[in-house]
Amino acid sequence: MSVDKVLEQDVLEELRWEPSLNSEHVEVRAKAGVVTLAGYVGSFIEKFAAERAALRIKGVKAVAEEIKVQLSPEIEIDDDAIAAAVIDRIAWDVSVPRDAIKAMVEKGWVTLTGKVYWQYQKKAAELDVRGLRGVVGVTSQIDIKPQLDVSNVSH
Repeated sequence: MSVDKVLEQDVLEELRWEPSLNSEHVEVRAKAGVVTLAGYVGSFIEKFAAERAALRIKGVKAVAEEIKVQLSPEIEIDDDAIAAAVIDRIAWDVSVPRDAIKAMVEKGWVTLTGKVYWQYQKKAAELDVRGLRGVVGVTSQIDIKPQLDVSNVSH
């Protein structure tokens, strides 16, 4: 069996063992350490889980992620409801500065913008949104703008 076929099998096995993912409709191709994930899953959090699972496998150098999110009809939610849920969820997260993040939602795809002071704040906002019902993708355009501590600056 070729190295690429072994890598494909290893990734498929990891996807099957990932408890937060139904990998039944996910296909895996590998070429020279680049793994392509294709097919569909039922939520954005599953799509993210598939990518993370593939990256855990020794020999995977990069992941080309072509998985589509296909929501079941009972999960489809209007963009205005998703936007309201995004803002509410981020507002409840004490690690994200209040009123620092804005969201735009188009056909279930969430784009986050704003400014935070630390990387962990940006990651927290992104994580808050990934698991929300109805979200099919997340783009983060959140900037990190460290606060200048003027107490240590000599004049």
